[in-house]
Amino acid sequence: MVMHISVITVCFNSAGTIERALRSVASQDWSEVEHIVIDGGSTDGTLSIIDRHRKSLAVVVSEPDKGIYDAMNKGIDRATGDIVCFLNADDAYADDGVLSRVACEMQDRHLDALFGDVAFFRPAAPEQTVRRYRSDRFRPDRLAYGWMPAHPALFMKRTIYEQVGGFRTHFRIAGDFDFIARAFGPGHLRYKHLPQVLVRMQAGGVSNAGLRSKWRLNREVLQSCRENGIRTNLLKILSKYPAKLMEMIRP
Repeated sequence: MVMHISVITVCFNSAGTIERALRSVASQDWSEVEHIVIDGGSTDGTLSIIDRHRKSLAVVVSEPDKGIYDAMNKGIDRATGDIVCFLNADDAYADDGVLSRVACEMQDRHLDALFGDVAFFRPAAPEQTVRRYRSDRFRPDRLAYGWMPAHPALFMKRTIYEQVGGFRTHFRIAGDFDFIARAFGPGHLRYKHLPQVLVRMQAGGVSNAGLRSKWRLNREVLQSCRENGIRTNLLKILSKYPAKLMEMIRP
C-alpha cells in the first residue's frame, strides 16, 4: 500500500511568504500528496497567490476562524491521507525528497509517528541556519520538562488524530504541545526520530516572539501538563532553556 500524505497549511495575511511553502510542497517527489490550505480570511493578496497554485492544491478554505488551532482542526477534518502533517505558511521542506523519505520510513517500520529536526533562518538570509531544533531530545517521559518534537517536522498517522482528537482551542500558543502530550503521554505510540533537518522554518513565529510570548507559552505548557495528569512545575519546564540556548550557539 502506498501511503498518502495530507499536508495542511494554515495562513492569514501571509502574502510575503506563502508562495515558498506552496512551491515546497508542489516540488516534492512523492506523488501521493494532498495539500490543504486553510486561510483565515486574508486581505493582503494571500488569496491571489493561492489562486495561482490551485492546480496543486486539494482543498482551499478561506473564512474567519477562532485562532490557529481552530484553523488546524479544519484542516484535519478535511484530510484524507494516511499521514497528516503541518507546514506553516512561512516554512519550507528542506529538500524535494522529504515526504518520500517520511512515507517510506513510516510504512517500512509500521510507525504511528515520525519526527525530524527543524532549521531556523532569518528572512534576510534564508540559506543561513541560525538555530537547529533537535527533536531527538524528546521522549514521552520528558513532557514534564516541556520537551516536544518540532511540530512542523512531526508526521503522524491520521488515525491518531481520530483517536486523540484535534487541537484544543482554549490554548493560544501551546496547543501543539497539548496535542503531543495527549498523543505521546500514554506511551503506546510507535515512533522514530529521523536525525535530519526536514523543515526550514522562518524565525519569529508566535511561540518565539519575545519574552512575553515565551512566558505565556510556558504557563500554557504547565496548564496542559496539569490537565493531562503530568506532574511538573514551572521551574522544571524552564530547565530546558540552557539546552535550547546551545541550539543557537551550535546550529
